[in-house]
Parts: sequence; C-alpha cells; structure tokens
Amino acid sequence: MSELNKIALQILSEGKGILAADESTATMSKRLDAVKVQSNEINRLLFRQTLFSSLSMKECIGGVILYDETIRQKTSTGKTIPELINSSGSLTGIKVDTGAKILAGSIEEKVTEGLDGLRERLKDYYKLGARFTKWRGVYSISNKYPSDLSISSNAHALARYASLVQEAEMVPIIEPEVLMDGEHTARDCLNKTSRVIRRCFEELELNNVDLSGIILKPNMILPGANSNEKISNEEIAELTLECLKNNVPPTVPGIAFLSGGQSEIEATANLNKINIKNDTDFILSYSYGRALQQSALKFWSKDINNIAGTQEIFDHRAKMCTLASQGKWSENLENKK
Repeated sequence: MSELNKIALQILSEGKGILAADESTATMSKRLDAVKVQSNEINRLLFRQTLFSSLSMKECIGGVILYDETIRQKTSTGKTIPELINSSGSLTGIKVDTGAKILAGSIEEKVTEGLDGLRERLKDYYKLGARFTKWRGVYSISNKYPSDLSISSNAHALARYASLVQEAEMVPIIEPEVLMDGEHTARDCLNKTSRVIRRCFEELELNNVDLSGIILKPNMILPGANSNEKISNEEIAELTLECLKNNVPPTVPGIAFLSGGQSEIEATANLNKINIKNDTDFILSYSYGRALQQSALKFWSKDINNIAGTQEIFDHRAKMCTLASQGKWSENLENKK
C-alpha cells in the first residue's frame, strides 16, 4: 500500500467524509451576507473554527478542504487551523485551483485555471500542513454542452494538477462537476457525466497519475434543476452506480460525492440509497459544503457567540451524512436530535 493510498483511505474510512470549507472570500461573503452577518476575516475564522472544534470532527470528518486564507490563520487558542483539524484525527486539505474562467473557443463554457506556479504553491501548502488538495472542473450541460473542447481542456488540466500534487506527496481530489443547472433528464446527465469521467481517467493515466492515491469527487446522476422529471432515490442510486462502474477504474480507492445544489436532506438521502445499493469495491462517501454547513450557518447567524449550539447543529448533520455513507441513515433519525 502506497503512502498516498493510506492517506486517501484515512480520509474516507469508517464512514468518514470530507467537509468542503474551501469557499473563496467572495463566496463566503455572499453566504454571510445572506444570513446578515458581516463578512470579515474575524467572523469567517470564528464560524470555521466553531465547526473544526466540534465533536463530530473525530467521528465523522476525515478531511477538511480549506481556502488559502484559512490555512494560514491561527485560532483563538494560538493553534494554526491545520493543527486544530489534525488534533481531531482529521487531515487538512487545500483548494489549489484559481477558479473557472471563460474557455477560449467556447464562450458559454469554462476551464479551470491555476497550473502556473502550482509546483511552488504545493510545497508551501505541504509545509503549512496540507496532505490533500482539490481542483474543480465545471461542465455546463445542455443539448450541445459539454463540448469536446470543454471535456478535453478540463480533463487535461485536472490530470496535470493531479500529477503535480502526487509529486508533492499529497492526494489530489479530482472534481469534474457536471452542473445541475438546466432542463436535462437524468439519462442525459448519465451520458454526459460518463463522457466527462471517462476522459478524465484517460488523461490521468496519460500523465502517470497513481490512481490508488486519488479521491474522485463527482456529481450524482440527477435530472436538471429546471427539469420536469421527478425520479426516486432508488433511480438516482442506480444511475449513479452505473456511471461509476462503467467509467471509474477499480484501483480508485474512494469516491466522495459533491452535493451540487441539493438540500441537506436530499444529499443525505441519495448518498444513503447509493450505499445501500452499492455493489462495487469503492468507498462511497461525501465531500459536502453547503449540505454540511447550511443549517449550522443559519443557527450561528442568530448569535455568533453561541458556539455550543452551532456545534450541536453541525454535529447532527455530520452524523447523518456519515450514517448515509454506511447505508444506515433513515428520515426518522433526522427528528431525533
């Protein structure tokens, strides 16, 4: 077993998942504005420190993805944020892309940038305590998208990123997100997500990436947010597993789904059904942002000094997601707080 494989398994073993707390300063400001809390460095740190020192960090969260601002911050006790995260047995991760920009040659699609200077930045992040990283490629979906250009460009960037990360002795999270926006059917989502994931692995292999030392972070297979199609958790699970079995090499140790705009309950219920029906050797877990934090953020916004109450809300959500990653969640448990 390689060191990278050990790290990947440590993050996702025993039902643990990933807290995606890597919102950029601009995105976090929007989240705080929405709940009428002033967005400044102190408040951003306070909310995140509250989550990172909660009880569920030991039992439910195997890794936390940070943004550049956060990985450099110190807590009120003088510990660095990575030290706080690591003290619970969780591992520190870092978002290393610099965002999705307009793709030349296809103005309605995007390509993720950030490869320039990445080797040097990775060395810095490793010294700061990071042991895994994240890079997100985004793909529009419609009758004509994602285009071959978008699929190829983003796969190439993800593979070059992954190769550099493994060179720096960290585990890369590969996040090819086919967006929920649109009127597409679940079957359209299956076909287009399959093309995207298949091309990503072609590029990863071309770049000599060790597939046993990565974590895949894909979208679940869902109808578009503006689609009239309504499908069951069971159908979502079947389509998602079909996509994984047909397109992800068996050497990949774990898959941590993104929530992609689903509500907290939807993201939990769908993950649970996927695990109940899982007939693969993949660990199937979660890497959620809003679907882990939203209720805690709303509660916290009413009194930002109510640390214990905020942690109780977060701990419940994390526990529900971890039960779902083991196929042990039920809606009845949501009411037993």
